[in-house]
Amino acid sequence: MIKNYIKTAFRGLMKNKGFTFINVFGLALGLATCLLIVFYVFDELSYDRYNTKADRIHRVNNEIKFGGLDNSYAITPAPAAAALKADFPEIEQVARFRNRGGNQVKKGTQDIQEDRMVYADNSIFDVFTLPMVDGSPAKALVEPHTVVITEDMAKKYFNTVDAVGHVLTVNDSIQFKVTGVIKNVPKQSHFHFDFFMSMATIGEAKQTTWFSNNFSTYILFKPGADPKVFAAKLPDFMVRHANAELESVMHLDFKTFEKNGSFFRFSLIPLTQIHLKSASIDEIEPGGNIDYVYIFGATAIFILLIACVNFMNLSTARSANRAREVGVRKVLGSPRSALIAQFLTESILVTLAGAIIAVLTAWAFLGLFNQMSGKELTITPQILGWLLPALLIIILVVGCLAGSYPALFLSGFQPIQVLKGKLAGGFKGGNLRSVLVVFQFAISIFLIVGTLVISNQLRYIQHKDLGYNRDHVLVVKNVWALGKAQGTFKQEVKQLAGVESAALSNALPTDGNNNSTTYFKDPVMEQKRSVLTYNWNVDEDYIPTMGIKMAAGRNFSKDMASDSMAVVVNEAFPKQLDYANPVNQPVYSPANSAATIMAKYHIIGVVKDFNFASLKTNITPLLFNLDHGAGTLSVRVNSQDMPSLIQSIQNRWKGLSPNREFSYSFLDDNFDALYRSEQRTGAISIAFTSLAIIIACLGLFGLAAYAAEQRTKEIGIRKILGANLATIVNMLSKDFIRLVLIAIVVAVPLGWWAMHSWLEGFAYRQNIQWWVPVAAAASAIAIALLTISFQSVKAALTNPVKSLRSE
Repeated sequence: MIKNYIKTAFRGLMKNKGFTFINVFGLALGLATCLLIVFYVFDELSYDRYNTKADRIHRVNNEIKFGGLDNSYAITPAPAAAALKADFPEIEQVARFRNRGGNQVKKGTQDIQEDRMVYADNSIFDVFTLPMVDGSPAKALVEPHTVVITEDMAKKYFNTVDAVGHVLTVNDSIQFKVTGVIKNVPKQSHFHFDFFMSMATIGEAKQTTWFSNNFSTYILFKPGADPKVFAAKLPDFMVRHANAELESVMHLDFKTFEKNGSFFRFSLIPLTQIHLKSASIDEIEPGGNIDYVYIFGATAIFILLIACVNFMNLSTARSANRAREVGVRKVLGSPRSALIAQFLTESILVTLAGAIIAVLTAWAFLGLFNQMSGKELTITPQILGWLLPALLIIILVVGCLAGSYPALFLSGFQPIQVLKGKLAGGFKGGNLRSVLVVFQFAISIFLIVGTLVISNQLRYIQHKDLGYNRDHVLVVKNVWALGKAQGTFKQEVKQLAGVESAALSNALPTDGNNNSTTYFKDPVMEQKRSVLTYNWNVDEDYIPTMGIKMAAGRNFSKDMASDSMAVVVNEAFPKQLDYANPVNQPVYSPANSAATIMAKYHIIGVVKDFNFASLKTNITPLLFNLDHGAGTLSVRVNSQDMPSLIQSIQNRWKGLSPNREFSYSFLDDNFDALYRSEQRTGAISIAFTSLAIIIACLGLFGLAAYAAEQRTKEIGIRKILGANLATIVNMLSKDFIRLVLIAIVVAVPLGWWAMHSWLEGFAYRQNIQWWVPVAAAASAIAIALLTISFQSVKAALTNPVKSLRSE
């Protein structure tokens, strides 16, 4: 019997090839898009879950509100880890990272820049799952100047993974003994270090101050411990350990400090939430965004729903053509259950074909999707483990849902009424189909609104006046490696044709340097007369090279020795200290960790505020110190032959340091990298919105064809009575356009609300323009008209003699 159902269903589908193609292609396109998005979402949600103890690992964050800043930091003081473990029996283990950036590692005679380097406690092997392939994790990082490296680095430097006992030379003079080799850190991790150097190597790890934050601190709870209960104990913990230092530095206790509106607080974030949900400063690596996971997840569901709606719409529209078939089958004795089974079999067959094509399509386009999303997705056995059962469920659910209405509706026909021709409804009267058309076009319009707003915001970011000039600036990295030759290198580069200026600094407006220092209005450190400011070390050429404008006072000068104790600040800095005329005013900063000595500086200039961080945040206080050995060289260039100029700069580098790696980038590229996730989101949104519109149009095309077919004789009679082409096209189109207009009324407000919420994540944003909903509505109407008009014109041009011949 099942074989007969399948054979009959197959014949019926082949008899209506156009209907079958539209259904299979629409479903395949929708399912393939859905699969690609699901792969993306699955990858994002899997971060850090490779750790076998992931559910018990949390990171300690530091919430600081003080001196005009209110931020969450992903770093804590050096003594926090040991104190936490000592105070709380529910903690099984703690571990720290100290990320000081990259170093030069020697391979033969060459010095290779390695950026994935970190100092780590030996306890990282107890907290994280970092399988060791050579060596023992028990004491691998206990001794100073020991290092554990990944398999890739072992092969790179020693041509073998059996590298224990070998020595790495760092920055020409510091030697580290390899005590372990671990497997490469999985891609789905919030850190990807290749060199784990022993924490005992650096004296900073033994600091006792509670107000210097540089360490990423992780807690492994004992089984059964409640992180929420633990988090409630952290305020008392901070008072217990940091109150004495706060009193000695600022002469007030924690209670008074918080009463005045400031705070230092520890908080927890689960390890598996760091990648998507952390908004903290000083993250080890840029993370993802849970909002984009929600957006893409909703988009996947929307596109799948549009494809399913197409299937249901075309199935119900086609049902009128099969009414006589049902009547004949019933007269010949076919029971209702057999008819239901027949229609469901056809529906499931179409869904099965669509699913198979969808899997092949998703696999074929996975590489292109990886380029768009910046991922390295592959179809692994783990994915197949849930993909195949999920596809089977989708095939059964979609097939049964799409086939249920025609199956139940048609199987309930009375054969006498059917054979008398009393059931022949076309598009008119299809209330369910009308609702479904409104639904799928509402989704499409919603996506169009979202895509337009995202594209408009990205365009705004690209063209906003940031307060500095990021164009034509070449950035030479790791100039610190030249040591005392930094100044010589800068002067040699400045002499090159095509170089307008050059400047040394430890920070750029695009690199997220968040080194902060507290400055006070008076030598007596008062909480209300303080500013917590970002602190950049620059030379006298930095401000003009970056095109930053002076608002008052002057820039640093190499001819004025007193500028060593001078500072230049941005406009946000004096506002925090209530300086109406800040030039020549003093500011004070602790000169030692105990803050017993205060260094006095004078403000010699004020630069206009510029965006030195993401446009998602407001401009905060910034201070420049004069320093001629800061480590990065920014070169403003004006050359028609950029490759030759870069080669000339590289030659100057090699002349001073022939064995060190030369590395550079362009400032505008660095700026674009800040918004890479938004750019990828925009590109993916455009692609998926286009696919959603194509799928919706496929359904509308099919419905228009069936509507025209049902009214063939009516069209013939109208043409004989004198109706012209425009009248016929208008008659066939108006019902569909009315539905699209309803969809616009539903979707535009929802799209505006959703995108307004998204834009609130940007401190600097382009408000939703009036033309966005107008463009979305006009696009939907134009697309619908274009889709319908083909069938409408075709029906209107049909010879009425042919359509009325049977009459």
